[in-house]
Amino acid sequence: EIYRGGIESISAGQYEAAQVLGYRKGQTFFRIILPQMVKRVLPSVTNEVITLVKDTSLASVIGTVEMFTRAKQIAVAPNSPGMLAFAAAAVFYFVFNSLVAFAMERIEKAFAYYR
Repeated sequence: EIYRGGIESISAGQYEAAQVLGYRKGQTFFRIILPQMVKRVLPSVTNEVITLVKDTSLASVIGTVEMFTRAKQIAVAPNSPGMLAFAAAAVFYFVFNSLVAFAMERIEKAFAYYR
């Protein structure tokens, strides 16, 4: 849905200009439409990626062992560090999401060539 909206946000004038310049449909898409569409959808895609990473905690509901489930197992084990396991998992999520946001921001800036 994000990508469809990005493609639909490109004005019809872009398609017409490509046709006037003699571009075929494939050339029009890959050389004109796709670069503009990627630039417009990157913020939404970044948001979806970060949400997906955060929502992996919900995987424990369907039986998949993920990081917070493992932290819970460690926390309730005898002679365990207790809440330290949860704190470590939270720090990991924070660092990982920060890296994803930083990488996507860099990609966004790379596509902001006409600002």
